[in-house]
Amino acid sequence: MRRYSFIDLFAGCGGLSEGFYQQGFKALAHIEINPTACKTLKTRMEYYGYEDPDKEVLNLDITGNDVIEKLDQAVDGRAVDIIIGGPPCQAYSSLGRAKDDNAMQDDPRNYLFESYVKVLNHYKPRFFVFENVTGMLTAKVNREYIVNKIIAALGANYKVKFDAKMNVLNSANYGVPQIRKRVIIIGVRKDIDIEPEEMYADIIKTHYDPEMTEDEKTGLKKYVTVKDAIGELPKLRPGQGEAKIPFESKRDNDFLKKISHINENTLMDHVARNHNDKDIERYTVMSKNHWTFQELLENRPDLNHEKPRVFGNSYTVQWWDLPSKTIIAHLYKDGNQFIHPDSSQGRTFTVREAARLQSFPDNFVFEGPRTEQFKQIGNAVPPLLAEAIAKCIKGKLNKLEANDDI
Repeated sequence: MRRYSFIDLFAGCGGLSEGFYQQGFKALAHIEINPTACKTLKTRMEYYGYEDPDKEVLNLDITGNDVIEKLDQAVDGRAVDIIIGGPPCQAYSSLGRAKDDNAMQDDPRNYLFESYVKVLNHYKPRFFVFENVTGMLTAKVNREYIVNKIIAALGANYKVKFDAKMNVLNSANYGVPQIRKRVIIIGVRKDIDIEPEEMYADIIKTHYDPEMTEDEKTGLKKYVTVKDAIGELPKLRPGQGEAKIPFESKRDNDFLKKISHINENTLMDHVARNHNDKDIERYTVMSKNHWTFQELLENRPDLNHEKPRVFGNSYTVQWWDLPSKTIIAHLYKDGNQFIHPDSSQGRTFTVREAARLQSFPDNFVFEGPRTEQFKQIGNAVPPLLAEAIAKCIKGKLNKLEANDDI
């Protein structure tokens, strides 16, 4: 079996790519507009032994007129088996729409999917994976659902089936210690004898999530918890920690065995933010009493926040015995929605804790200052979810190759 290849568009720091690397796929090119994320992509390519990351990581605005020409130079005539990626989600996210006076109607990012389609129709690979936030399902432009435009555009050369029950995947079902629901649109080129429904049937759930019924849980393992993922990490008080320390994971559960390696004994980016005294007390009291922010305000009105915009879920503890809530890029501003469950630490999550909750391997290097690292992690597709998708696609490509249909 040959090594299958992919192009990653809107690549970010490479969460989707990581899942495909783990399944043995070869990256031909990445396009990403953020220069720091591009450094992260190059560093990861070097880790995997790529010789020319500078050529294959393109720090570009994908809407530029020369994007196909520059991609062609990177691809260099090699066959493209799959295109993966998803446009930035701010214009589709319900949070973004709530903050914008015109509900993001005029945001040019609504149409970034057209650049994805342009590249897709140039290379015409056998499959594509298009990822986005669930807010895409309800986003409208000029009173028309944007998802309908996206499906129509993707469907020019591809079989695409859209059904929210099928297309929305929860990362917790694939061994990620986090509730993160994402729209995954998989397309099959029209000349290939595989239906989209077959693709989704082969993205195999391994774990149940807290919302599932007893019947739905049958045959699945219990979800991975915050404790499973970060419980073993060194305790830190606010402001403590170093960029790199000696550390050996216990690897005493399946999740840790996946994200850490036996011979690696370094922990990166486990550094706690500094917090003001009032926030430290809020974090400590909430985690100690298992309180929501609302319960904190009822029981300790002295810990109310002076900003009137602060509301019920502005401060949230992530509990030991559950998966984390969705890790968001807003972490770069503050970590108040990601308070550590151990009250003795009185702080929010570190970069490495957020990375583990996204299922990034411990040896994954995030380039740039801490704010940029948090942004990269919050915007990423969890690698274990990406790997489940990659495994499905590899199986289909193997089948096509065995039938000489490739």
